Amino acid sequence: MLTALFADHHVSLVRLALLVVGDRPTAEDVVQDVFAAMHARLERLRDHDRMLPYARRAVINKCRTVLRRRKLAGRLHRHYEPPVWSAESAALLGEEHREVLAALRALPDRQREVLVLRFYLGLDEAQIAEAAGISRGTVKSTSSRALAALAARLGEEQ
Repeated sequence: MLTALFADHHVSLVRLALLVVGDRPTAEDVVQDVFAAMHARLERLRDHDRMLPYARRAVINKCRTVLRRRKLAGRLHRHYEPPVWSAESAALLGEEHREVLAALRALPDRQREVLVLRFYLGLDEAQIAEAAGISRGTVKSTSSRALAALAARLGEEQ
């Protein structure tokens, strides 16, 4: 079952992690670590229908750990610049796409997570709440605030 989960959802989980942490190598490491941990706990993962939501939540939690470590490194004057925003990568993206991604990266972590889960993975409120470990009401309010902040950054009316 874990092999099927990997085959079917690896790319979307890496995409989720990429949009949260900002660089592909770290995103791939996060997802790899999640699948390795799931493999180690395979005998305890009895409900196969719950494996994908479990994997999403584990990816979000691992991304949060990565971001906390980056913030700590930043406080210690070790600036981290994710490679995905390199000049080569930026040249490949359209101007509008770059602006949206930059505005998304500027949002607080939880707001960014909620929008990524909603618009890039297409999850509904209940799935987002489960993946992010928050209530459905928090998903609604966070999403609303995030969209308003994103619109303000991009100079658009809501």
